[in-house]
Amino acid sequence: MSYRLHHPIALICAFVWVGFVCAISFMEAWLKFRAHGVTLPIGLGIGRLVFQALNRVEWALAVALLADLLWRRVAWPPRGLMVLPVLILIVQSLWLLPALDERALLAIHGHPPSPSHLHLLYVTGEVVKVAALIILGTRLSRVTTGQG
Repeated sequence: MSYRLHHPIALICAFVWVGFVCAISFMEAWLKFRAHGVTLPIGLGIGRLVFQALNRVEWALAVALLADLLWRRVAWPPRGLMVLPVLILIVQSLWLLPALDERALLAIHGHPPSPSHLHLLYVTGEVVKVAALIILGTRLSRVTTGQG
């Protein structure tokens, strides 16, 4: 009996993407401010660099995931599970990250920005994105069996 995994690249990309988001957004983002000697401006400067890098990695993973799913039109998972993380990534890339970056620069330069819900929106997007990617990855992990 042989086992066949239909979308191995997409499966790997989905769970690597989950790992990056969880490690950065859910751990590093707030943990760095607890380190001795890390001031708000230093923490925000580090955060700007880390989230720019995370965004680039997310785009690479999204492109690879979608390319694998489009290239091999076998065992398609629900399209919403593929589209939702990418739509969230688009909103984050084009609106939320630039707005949060602008707020960080204000704070770094000693001009605290007014309160906003941008961080809450970003974190909500991260939670929804991770949930969709976990469900997608779980569905992609299903194998078919055959005689072989």
